[in-house]
Amino acid sequence: MTQSDIKNLEKELWDAADELRGNSKLTAAEYKDPLLGLVLLRFAQNRYEDAKIEVEKKLPINPRTGEKREPTKDDFAAAGAIMLPDKAKYDYLVALPESEDIAEAINNAMKLIEAEYPDLAGILPKSYQEFDAKLLRDLVRVFNSDAVKHAKGDVFGRIYEFFLMKFSMQGAGAQEGGEFFTPPSLVNLIINFIQPNHGIIHDPACGSGGMFVQTAHFIKSHGGNQSVNEAITIYGTELKSNNAKLAKMNLAIHGIEGKIQESNSFYTNPFNLTGKCDFVMANPPFNVDKVDAKNKFLTEDDRLPFGAPLTGKGTIGNGNYLWMQYFYSYLNPTGRAGFVMASSATDAGNAEKLIRQKLIETGAVECIVSVGNNFFYTRSLPCHLWFYNKGKKPENKNKILMIDARNVYRKVSTTINDFTEEHLEGLTALINAFRGDELGVSPDNTWFNEHFPEGKYQDVEGLCKVVDLEEVIEQDYSLTPGRYVGVSIELDMDFDYQRRIREIHAELADLNQESNKLMSQIQSIEL
Repeated sequence: MTQSDIKNLEKELWDAADELRGNSKLTAAEYKDPLLGLVLLRFAQNRYEDAKIEVEKKLPINPRTGEKREPTKDDFAAAGAIMLPDKAKYDYLVALPESEDIAEAINNAMKLIEAEYPDLAGILPKSYQEFDAKLLRDLVRVFNSDAVKHAKGDVFGRIYEFFLMKFSMQGAGAQEGGEFFTPPSLVNLIINFIQPNHGIIHDPACGSGGMFVQTAHFIKSHGGNQSVNEAITIYGTELKSNNAKLAKMNLAIHGIEGKIQESNSFYTNPFNLTGKCDFVMANPPFNVDKVDAKNKFLTEDDRLPFGAPLTGKGTIGNGNYLWMQYFYSYLNPTGRAGFVMASSATDAGNAEKLIRQKLIETGAVECIVSVGNNFFYTRSLPCHLWFYNKGKKPENKNKILMIDARNVYRKVSTTINDFTEEHLEGLTALINAFRGDELGVSPDNTWFNEHFPEGKYQDVEGLCKVVDLEEVIEQDYSLTPGRYVGVSIELDMDFDYQRRIREIHAELADLNQESNKLMSQIQSIEL
């Protein structure tokens, strides 16, 4: 199946499933988990059927009877599948007579799979009785087309990720879609920059596990003799129960082994990974303002080598600089980290500035990337990507690569931007050049060739610059790339500036009118 075929299949399945929801009374949040559960059921049978052929070929023949023995659960586990009971097979559900309770049958299928696959115990959706019977039967048929029945594991992984993305765009199941799904552009750039191809990998705010899935894609696409599960050991921590379930399902869909713990990273270190990780990646919640500064665990936390970012009142204004120390502390002496962070963190003052200064002085801060608006599906705010590298070459110890990528994007829609493959490849070439590695950029990458016509890295005004510690000190330890790279003025010719100015004038007029009303009310109060 080609990439184009997969994209068409993703869209076809989503459109069909979303149309069914649109004709029901269900919200996207109510619909999300049960729908993803059906994807898992369909995938489980596809994987079972593929494994069955492989298992039967390898079964030994009993010398006394001359016949092969019956396959076992262990045989299927070795082939990367589960031995499905008959009533947990998708074919059984599709063929269920109209007189049978389809919801009860699907709930039972989920229970049977959990019994066979301990890693999924207690996390599969079992609330199908809340669905209309006709809606359920129609949904089951959506995932029973010939194209779906013959789809392999990677295709189902793509479908699952695509559905997560679409639900995230609808804000399903979370206050902000970013709580369970990080946009692929940002995940891909982080993975490309830190290159997680071996060892222990940790995400202490793992959401639905997207960072782990993209890591698996990275390992598969970069060759090597080891399988994903041989190359890496995965640990994820997630505060929200539903997100932790999504992550476990996501790993199962992709055949990735890993430990996901439902826990609060502010007050726990469940896997005791301080100083042990080869790679850390995360998209933590920004500006969390209710962290208990007096919590006993936090006051003794070995993941805070530079102390808690306390305000003058002894409280913690927000958790950004807790996360940033966690990521640093988890790394082993050659480890790398990449994470998404609020734009305000690069210039934050007071206790946060002191922590940032200490982080910079360790020499582990390797790169900061400014990202523009509209990369998140339910929020328009900009952000920064931070990268640590404890294994920097000596000549780079006191240098940081600054990249201002706010003008690097493709418009997907009026409210969503992303990076193209050319952008991702070109930006990755910059970090490769900084490290002294091969650029890894194709000769026909027009974005890279436009900015680097000589085919090699150079500081480019408005885009990138390698800065040393002295320059950072001069900028009062700011890590905002725009302060260093300069300004490149690029007008967006597709943006209607005049219309936006008129809108701003209208908004200002409304605000002034409201202000005058409030002033009149205040002045009318008799003291």
